[in-house]
Amino acid sequence: MTISIWRYSHLTLALVSSLFLIVASVTGIILAVEPISHQSKGYAVENLEEVSLAITIDALKNTYDEVLGLEVESSGFVKASVLTMDMETLDVYVNPITGEQLGEVKERLYIYTFATNVHRSLFLKSIGRFFVGLISLLLAIIAITGLVLLAKRQGGFLKLFSKVQKDYFELRYHVVLSRWFFIPIVILALTGVYLSAEKFNLLPDAIVAQQQSTINDNAEVYENIKAIPFFKETTLAEIREVEFPFSDDPEEYYVIALQDREVTVNQQTGAIVRSGNYPFVTLASRLSLVLHTGEGNVIWSIILLLASASILFFMYSGFVMTLRRRRKGKRIAQVLDKDECEYIILVGSESGTAFDFAQRFYNGLTKVGKNVYLTELNTYTTYPKATNIIVFTSTYGEGEPPTNARKFPALFSKIQQPNKIDFSVIGFGSLDYPDYCQFAIELDNQLSEAENFQQQLPLFKINKSDFDSFELWLIQYTTKVGFTISVERPLVKKKRYKKIDFDVVQRTELNCDDTFLLRLKPQSKIEFTSGDLLAIFPNADETVRQYSIARIEDEILLSIKKHELGRGSNFLFGLNVGETIKAAIDRNEHFHFPENSKNSIFISNGTGIAPFLGMISENTTQNISLFWGGRKKASMEVYASNFEKTASNRENLKIFTSFSREGEKQYVQDAILEQKDLVLETINQKGTIMICGSLAMQHDVLDVIEKVLKGNQTITFDAFEKSDQLKTDCY
Repeated sequence: MTISIWRYSHLTLALVSSLFLIVASVTGIILAVEPISHQSKGYAVENLEEVSLAITIDALKNTYDEVLGLEVESSGFVKASVLTMDMETLDVYVNPITGEQLGEVKERLYIYTFATNVHRSLFLKSIGRFFVGLISLLLAIIAITGLVLLAKRQGGFLKLFSKVQKDYFELRYHVVLSRWFFIPIVILALTGVYLSAEKFNLLPDAIVAQQQSTINDNAEVYENIKAIPFFKETTLAEIREVEFPFSDDPEEYYVIALQDREVTVNQQTGAIVRSGNYPFVTLASRLSLVLHTGEGNVIWSIILLLASASILFFMYSGFVMTLRRRRKGKRIAQVLDKDECEYIILVGSESGTAFDFAQRFYNGLTKVGKNVYLTELNTYTTYPKATNIIVFTSTYGEGEPPTNARKFPALFSKIQQPNKIDFSVIGFGSLDYPDYCQFAIELDNQLSEAENFQQQLPLFKINKSDFDSFELWLIQYTTKVGFTISVERPLVKKKRYKKIDFDVVQRTELNCDDTFLLRLKPQSKIEFTSGDLLAIFPNADETVRQYSIARIEDEILLSIKKHELGRGSNFLFGLNVGETIKAAIDRNEHFHFPENSKNSIFISNGTGIAPFLGMISENTTQNISLFWGGRKKASMEVYASNFEKTASNRENLKIFTSFSREGEKQYVQDAILEQKDLVLETINQKGTIMICGSLAMQHDVLDVIEKVLKGNQTITFDAFEKSDQLKTDCY
């Protein structure tokens, strides 16, 4: 079954039932509060299984002139119906051992009565009950189709609870909450269907057929109920209701509803006169009511309340997700015919992200005067004048193609292009999932093996829709084609920062690379560590610039390259010792030093060394190897004072430097290759590799590590790339 069938079914059912689901969810939230409020009265009796029915009946008879009935609620409250001196029936909660009145049974609040009527029938009586039952059934189907979609997204049912990709708020928590509340929602839905079926008499007959028992005329007559075996041996935990006899006449009996049967009991002998077991339908109805209402269990009531609230959130987040998907996936109007276009952009997109990137690239190509045609992979056909095909595709679930790309492999094998084609494939995915960019990999292989198709650039993978990575690919592509393409960046929602004052403690002069160090001390106590980010605001418009932090004792050390037109770097370089600036700490937990890692390798170039200066200073017992790349030896001198303090007499610290403009003229990835044995040993021993610096350097380093791990028996590169052993913070 294709993804689209499940998605469209899920969406259609949600839309059809949306109004009823809103009503049911809101009233469900209100009704879930009732048992919680009821339980808070504190009348519940502990250890009902230790209190005999005989003790309770005797206590009630000694306390009240006349007792009509007794009920043990699922809440653990014991309720008695007694006759007052004014001959009025009064329902009270009692202590079952002493008979003491704990409180009167109050009339149910109107809000709960109103919510119940709306929840059950929408004030439409039988028609309303029918709709409620139907909506309950649709809710169950919606939950099941949602679970299938979730399993496909996570890569299979066995991976339902694997790590969730950090996406926008609505999508992320649509996934998270669906995992938490799938079972409660299904229980709510199915019990709602069952209870509705019961009201329409669609279930088998639930009448209790009591059978007459053999009466022993010589049975012993007891003067005190506390001596009668049946009443002594039956505990309140077994009791639901007790109907008392009207008088002491031996022909008047106790009618007792136990958990699994009803019995009629002689009040003098304790002999069971009649008995009958409850049919399965009755027991199922009782269980359904308890599960549906949360009656008697505060924890389950809270779960039902949250589940009802989550349904409202699912409706909101589902609407947002659909709107965003349609907005991103909306096809741009094609001005040119496909047969006239030189550049063809093919897209496979499930959530709309890949489509959004493709459309931005389309706009960039169009601006430079290229004839471009953009379409889905499913519509692949012949393109008479095409010389370039660029594929943007995501991967769904366990390496599956997106819905609008599932037909491409078969179409491609049948269609022959009339011209030679240069192609490039960009894969979108998340390293949180095991089948990272798997469909893009398979598609790239398929194109590579085809005649008349020439790979223009190697397959490029983009993790979590990172636009900086896409810009790196764009640089490579423009270099290849020989002209510049300008692509508009997506708008990023501004984050609110809590600013505090920092004193400028030190600022160095510029070195040969226009790099300087800035040391700041917070005026108030705050939590931060090396690898976090310092957010500064150089402009009045609250535009933020972020710099990676090294924590040296209780101070922040920044390594900054001054750019001629850089607002942030020029603002910071203009600060003098003793001045104060307002800035904020932005936690960057995915790039914190792992304390349990005995062996670590730090890889950086340029100012990317900053967080590692702090990590080396803070962690003196771990084995650390630092690789750093710069232009000249003089580029390293700005950090000399830090290494003199932290690196002296440390046998567990190794430093490897690379300089691209002098000496052997090598880059940091070249040094990594030279020390491949160290890298391999660190990875195989579950050590950590952390990379900070430029994205281009990161890609080059990962290419080298992939070569080092080729044929490795302990861990493959794909597994290493997705593990917690690799931490990156590049830009």
